[in-house]
Amino acid sequence: MTASWTWLQWALLSATFAALTAIFAKLGVQGVPADVATLIRTFIVLVVLAVLVPATGQWMNPLSLQIRTWCFLALSALATGASWLCYFRALQLGDASKVAPVDKLSVVLVAVFATIFLAERPTPRDWLGIGLIGLGVALLAFKR
Repeated sequence: MTASWTWLQWALLSATFAALTAIFAKLGVQGVPADVATLIRTFIVLVVLAVLVPATGQWMNPLSLQIRTWCFLALSALATGASWLCYFRALQLGDASKVAPVDKLSVVLVAVFATIFLAERPTPRDWLGIGLIGLGVALLAFKR
């Protein structure tokens, strides 16, 4: 894995790991409270990153970051935590093959939020793909 990888290669790798996350999490939440499972997962992520960041030469003094950066990273962390808590609870109650795709409704929401808050302008072709994802979620989530 090199810095010359494109966004698409990294995104496909992310999707692969996200898929594995759903399978491993579904197996891991059996007989464990969802919040405890989330805490264990978060702790492991923290340990791995505490080793990875210095090992890859990316360490920098966090106090040198701008307050704006801190605020948005804090909001992102809170949103991530809330997402993980909800995701693990959903996995305890539902099938991974349904929970994970519905969770990906976030793709549609990201497109809408990016248009509103980041002034991004997806093309009509992009919106078609985004809409098809939304349609797929609706087919999985709503019974006839």
